[in-house]
Amino acid sequence: MISLKCIRLVVAVLSAGSIVQAADYFPPPDSAGGWRTLKDPKEIRTLAGMDLKRLDQAYDLTERSTQNGGLVVVRHGYLVYEKYFGRAHRNANPDMASTGKAYTSIACGIMLQEFHEKIPDGLNTKVFTEKYLPEAFPLDDQRRAEITLGQLLCMSAGYHGEGTSPGMVNGIVIPLKPVPGQDIRDLDQSSLRTVMWTNAGAGYSYSSPAPHIASIVLRHVTGMELKDYINEKLAKPMGWGAWDYCLHRGNFTMPHANGAGSIAVHATDAMRFGYCLLKGGKWSDKQLVPADYVALCNKPSPFNPHSPYTLMFEQNSDGHIAGAPRDAFFKSGAGGFGLMIVPSLDLVIYKMGGRDNQYDPTLTGLPQNFQYDGSRTNWTPIARTPFHEGSLGGDDGLRRVIEMVSAAVVD
Repeated sequence: MISLKCIRLVVAVLSAGSIVQAADYFPPPDSAGGWRTLKDPKEIRTLAGMDLKRLDQAYDLTERSTQNGGLVVVRHGYLVYEKYFGRAHRNANPDMASTGKAYTSIACGIMLQEFHEKIPDGLNTKVFTEKYLPEAFPLDDQRRAEITLGQLLCMSAGYHGEGTSPGMVNGIVIPLKPVPGQDIRDLDQSSLRTVMWTNAGAGYSYSSPAPHIASIVLRHVTGMELKDYINEKLAKPMGWGAWDYCLHRGNFTMPHANGAGSIAVHATDAMRFGYCLLKGGKWSDKQLVPADYVALCNKPSPFNPHSPYTLMFEQNSDGHIAGAPRDAFFKSGAGGFGLMIVPSLDLVIYKMGGRDNQYDPTLTGLPQNFQYDGSRTNWTPIARTPFHEGSLGGDDGLRRVIEMVSAAVVD
């Protein structure tokens, strides 16, 4: 008769084996079978350590928060949840808005290692020079000469926030008046010359020109367009499907991708990107992203002592997202998009969102060969009242989804 102690030993050995398997697992391209998937509630609980009912609750919140969207969850290398609504689909190429800032940052991290000799000071490099930003000269504001690449990627370069975005100095909010920002018909110059509200490093304000300027630096250092560099360094090695930037705006085609966003990637490939970061920048047997750069993305940064925003990721080291682990980091995008990584839970979450116009296929020119039911065409969020909280949009909804999916972890 087998003793209880022997049974426990066998279970422990099998569990250890599954952990090793998860650590070594990287999904093939969707065209070659894609992610390994769990659908049965018992398997999801046993192999991925998650509660399906709680994931359904997180999806319900997602569905209430945006016109179109979905929820995709990977844990221990298993695709444990994937559900869409409206125009969203695993093969859709929506305008992911500012979620694309994360891709710009990671591309810069790769650049800093690959072209170290060209930019030896790394994130400390003062980039407003003839070498890195020749199109910025003559400088219209001499304060720009002190801006470092790290400050651009942490939104602390002194650039004025977009719209009504406030400034922040050591956690204290500073109201700012709106000023002209990016103009897609003159993206480079409008970004370079956006008004500075303070000195480099003296405050944080969410300003899209900053990451686009970082992408101009990348263009000069690598000799490649941002899109082409991402394609070579990330998309091809991971096996992404069709993807692009939203370059086509009516009768105008942008000459360069916007480093501030508008990447358009399949949902399961957004998960590949997040999974690569979860694995410390590794993909299969290759180190695609420097591990030390990824390690900086969810920690307070010396380039931004003013807010929990590091290298284009909001990070939870201060615990401001109360129901999520402190090592969680994520990037949001207008319309309710967000890619979230939680290393301590071995977890990646992608919340799709988007208005109908973010799913316009003319933005990328990529064919969208799938059907959607059109039921969300006239959708509007339920108005909040004292008795009905209604929907949560934007970053509030995203943070709540992180909390709810984290709470679905049961092992």
